[in-house]
Amino acid sequence: MRILIFGINYAPELTGIGKYTGEMGAWLAAQGHEVTVVTAPPYYPEWKIRADYKRKGWYKEKLEGVTIYRVPLYVPKVVTAKKRIIHEFSFLAGVFPVWLKLLFKRKFDVVININPPFHLGIFALLYAKLKRTKLLTHIQDLQIDAAKDLGMIRNQALLKGMFKAEKYILKKSDAVSSISLGMQTKILVKEVLEYKLILFPNWVDENAVRPLGVADSLRQEWNIPLEDKVILYSGNLGEKQGLEILLDAADELKGEQDVRFVIVGNGGAREMLEARANSLELSNVQFYPLQPYEKLSALLATADIHLVLQKKLAADLVMPSKLTGILAAGGCTLVTAMPETSLYEVIDQHGLGLIVEPESAKALVEGISELLAMDRTIYKQAARDYAVNYLAKDQIMKDFEAKLHGLTGHANESID
Repeated sequence: MRILIFGINYAPELTGIGKYTGEMGAWLAAQGHEVTVVTAPPYYPEWKIRADYKRKGWYKEKLEGVTIYRVPLYVPKVVTAKKRIIHEFSFLAGVFPVWLKLLFKRKFDVVININPPFHLGIFALLYAKLKRTKLLTHIQDLQIDAAKDLGMIRNQALLKGMFKAEKYILKKSDAVSSISLGMQTKILVKEVLEYKLILFPNWVDENAVRPLGVADSLRQEWNIPLEDKVILYSGNLGEKQGLEILLDAADELKGEQDVRFVIVGNGGAREMLEARANSLELSNVQFYPLQPYEKLSALLATADIHLVLQKKLAADLVMPSKLTGILAAGGCTLVTAMPETSLYEVIDQHGLGLIVEPESAKALVEGISELLAMDRTIYKQAARDYAVNYLAKDQIMKDFEAKLHGLTGHANESID
């Protein structure tokens, strides 16, 4: 197949949507498919274009067998709702000349549009219509719903227009994939026909990310005693996670000499978190930058407890991508999630960790104390088993590849 992918994030970004889209493109190329990607230079989660990609403008490169068209965009130093809108529209402006160029080349069998940003789907849809090919819209985050529910956009006329445009793109897509059953339920409300839905969860390479002993972790590199209890949050430091309660919990537990909180990652909220940790004089909190992929197993082995935090209003609008690595590493997870959400049900039904109320420092402290006082082996083994049985990269990608074959070769049949 000839596959065209539109997405603002791509490899070599180490986390979030770019990581998964990059791995998807590389895997499909490795199976012999001709894969082309239109994307931005890597900037996430630091919100800073990588030094080796700066000031290049429009350019073409080859990465892991994938042809990549990079386009320039505005990346704000301080991320606000208004600046993020400008950021995304600047990307669309950069995409236009590449999109126009591709119109005059041999057509692709399928176009995959990665959301967010949702409005990138305009280019994907127009290409599919003009070239008479198939369009698959893949939703990693329900961006507009999250912006509305989290109060990031309050202009009702703007929200109405965005929802209308999103609904049009989804209805015109030949297939719509998403990463959880909860997301699928919310997508159905947008009048997408059920037969078009594809479950395409985020995955993990269970051979690359595996359980390690604490002696093989990053504790020695970071001068953390092996006997200390480490509470780890690793990933994007953004608005959707509700990270303020992490520092509240650390403040509550700062009298416990052998308990320390380690925060690893970058994002729009990092400076605020560091400033607040300093103002509270939290000597039990340490910050580190995002670690390279080859250190992921060692990073995850550093923790006694892994934190996966979500705000109440973000339920089923986003699914924490960090969870796949934690499970593959056999980590013990403390999750903040609401009942009847995908995150809650996965953790609860498979016994993958402890769940507490979101946005409650008291509940978080109680959960940490409960886990530290118990034998966590049962959670760790269940986590690794789940990753191997349900999140294995090759199996998920083979299933997705089969869906693409069905979409391009049997367009009038249902997608199960």
